[in-house]
Amino acid sequence: MTTLNDELASVAAALSRSTVQIQDRRFGGGSGVIWQADGVIITNAHVIRSDRPTVKLADNRVLDAVCTNRDRLQDLAVLKVDATDLPAAPIGDSDTLRVGQMVFAVGNPLGITNALTTGIIHTVSSKNQTGKNQTGTWIQADIRLRSGNSGGALADTQGKVIGINTAIAGGLGLAIPSNIVERFLRRGTVKPYLGVTLQPVAIGRRYRRRLGLLILAVQADSLAESAGLLTGDVLTGVAGRGFTDISDLAEVLWQFSPGDLLQLNLIRAGKSAIAQIQIPDKSGAVAA
Repeated sequence: MTTLNDELASVAAALSRSTVQIQDRRFGGGSGVIWQADGVIITNAHVIRSDRPTVKLADNRVLDAVCTNRDRLQDLAVLKVDATDLPAAPIGDSDTLRVGQMVFAVGNPLGITNALTTGIIHTVSSKNQTGKNQTGTWIQADIRLRSGNSGGALADTQGKVIGINTAIAGGLGLAIPSNIVERFLRRGTVKPYLGVTLQPVAIGRRYRRRLGLLILAVQADSLAESAGLLTGDVLTGVAGRGFTDISDLAEVLWQFSPGDLLQLNLIRAGKSAIAQIQIPDKSGAVAA
């Protein structure tokens, strides 16, 4: 038991060193995670109200930060501080999480620096619970979070960050999975925008789908136009996976990285078809 306690205490200490306190004189603040040793810090978009907040490190240094990327739909933000050799947190694979797995949360709730709480994974949900994270995927943990935990780390027993604590709903802590954060960083400021106006419609059983997304308009010079999508096409899914809600398409787009090839299933003139779309790189260009 002593060995286990010592191991958990070591994990907690390491997580605390990788956790920062984000301060904003006008709007309060929250927590953040040192994601890269060269000064890249991840937090929630709702924690950052100004473009130049300050960041307090575990060693009590206070640094000016610049917000280099913020997306309110995903509720993620990237901060950059002028520092090197920072104690970056090890990042885990959120796709391997299991229900019942023990997790830690580290943050700065109610002004308490680097407070730690423990819990277990309740579920990994594919549906939005709060209206903030429009990627549609949450880690739900039976863990006690408070104001100030937002932007902090949710980690496994090895100390690997598997999520960013974001909200509380129904008594459960909600965190954005680490793999979504990694895709957000790789994508940079480019947002996958298909360029269509959609309307949900019911489709017949012959297509083995219940919901389709009817294209009412296609924007000029958009990804949709380059893929040959037409007004009147009905999108039915991606790579054979059907839609159950109009938000499913946005969720799928966020799960792809620059350069990935997206296969859209659709119905055109009563016949099934496939359209291929390549996600733009960080410059906004689409590879040939």
